[in-house]
Amino acid sequence: MVEGDPSRLGPFEIVGRLGEGGQGVVYRGVTPDGATVAVKLLHTRLSADPAARARFLREVSLAQRVARFSTAPVLYADLAGNRPYIVSEYVPGPSLKDLVEREGPRRGAALERLGIATATALAAIHQAGITHRDLKPANVLMGPEGPVVIDFGVAKALDAPQATMSGTTMGTPAYLAPELLSEATASPASDVFAWGVTMVFAATGRPAFGADSIPVVLNRILHSEPDLGEVEEPMRALVARCLAKNPADRPTPEQLIAYLRGDRGVIQPPPARRGRMVLAAASAVLLLGGAAYVLTRPEPGTAVAAPTAAPVIAQLTPTKRAPRPSLSPVAAQPEPPAPTTGAPAERPDVADKPRPSLTPTPSPSPSPSPSPSPSPSPSPTKVREPNPYTAEGLCGAGFTVVDQRRWQGGRATTYLLYEQATGLNCVVTLSKNVIPGTIKMGALLRVQKGAHGNDWGRYTAYAGPIRLLAKKKCVVWGGGFAKATWQSGWTHCG
Repeated sequence: MVEGDPSRLGPFEIVGRLGEGGQGVVYRGVTPDGATVAVKLLHTRLSADPAARARFLREVSLAQRVARFSTAPVLYADLAGNRPYIVSEYVPGPSLKDLVEREGPRRGAALERLGIATATALAAIHQAGITHRDLKPANVLMGPEGPVVIDFGVAKALDAPQATMSGTTMGTPAYLAPELLSEATASPASDVFAWGVTMVFAATGRPAFGADSIPVVLNRILHSEPDLGEVEEPMRALVARCLAKNPADRPTPEQLIAYLRGDRGVIQPPPARRGRMVLAAASAVLLLGGAAYVLTRPEPGTAVAAPTAAPVIAQLTPTKRAPRPSLSPVAAQPEPPAPTTGAPAERPDVADKPRPSLTPTPSPSPSPSPSPSPSPSPSPTKVREPNPYTAEGLCGAGFTVVDQRRWQGGRATTYLLYEQATGLNCVVTLSKNVIPGTIKMGALLRVQKGAHGNDWGRYTAYAGPIRLLAKKKCVVWGGGFAKATWQSGWTHCG
């Protein structure tokens, strides 16, 4: 602890300093029940920006949906005061960065175990509809039960829409994918690129594109091949694919896992690319004073005629790409009304049912019968896909269902779960079947004299999970589906 460090943040006692980074300072905290947690005190600039607070809480709500294996789940967040902070599971152990610098690079099976664990964490993060945006060795903790990825979703939550490379939350330069330098648009493929650089650091002790000055490193990321050093097979070939300049040439986290388990055929060589080669716009912005250029290269074997004039290098104005489909659910809706003694009447979701026509169908007039033609085959009945998720699977191992509320005769159910070991409550709303399109769903949880959280939006399968510490405390829980909402009074005390 240093002078100026807090002794308490909300209900959490601060007992030690764990580290400091571009987003804030991380402390070791203790809950009122005596459990150890990690508390990140964020930069105070967030407290003066209502839009930033709303964006942050929305992203934290998404981060709470990530399955807990190989990640440190977010437990709580508070941006109401002038000291914004988030609370996550405490993982005892050094970061991968500190471990490699202290003990040296990882080799053989140890490197492959690290690769599988971190790729599994990425797969879970992406499945929840978010990207990490700042995967690096400092954000991989080497816990007693294996590697754990932290800070997922936080970088995006802290970035303003107009954030630039001069900001502190875009990620660490040595781990940025090329497309982030030109578009600042993060995607799962960007995380895979960062995973590849992280594996190179783990195997060699240095990033794949060096650790020189920022302009030099960014130039290498855009234009040079990675330095894989002593990275051995099979990891070497896999990492090389992850560091492809084109995001479409990189494997998915699921393919990374399959490859490291021995299925080498899951990743095929990238297709040959011919014709025009476009330099990323950011290289010009960062290194050439704002101009972007296109170089034209002939295809192999093509005869090149003598130029009739000096070759032209045309300056381009970057074009705006069509928006990509978002992986994130729609922003959370306002919290439902205060607790009521009775449940409101549930209204059927009339939008899902066809309405009868009010216009009578005229009787057909007699006419000569045409030649018979084959009757069209009846169209097959569309079968709704069962929801593959479960309440226990979303909340995590150790949670058991203690109460539930059904919606529209079982079309969806809101569950309240409890984990005895930690005193955590969890609320999640699941539809019976995967909804074609989306439908409004919600989950809420409030702890008496403690934290509260909710997740309202339009989803296909579930809302939540909302996890909060509630040992020996009463809770209000509830949720909603389609047009119906409900929440309990104070209940399940102790």
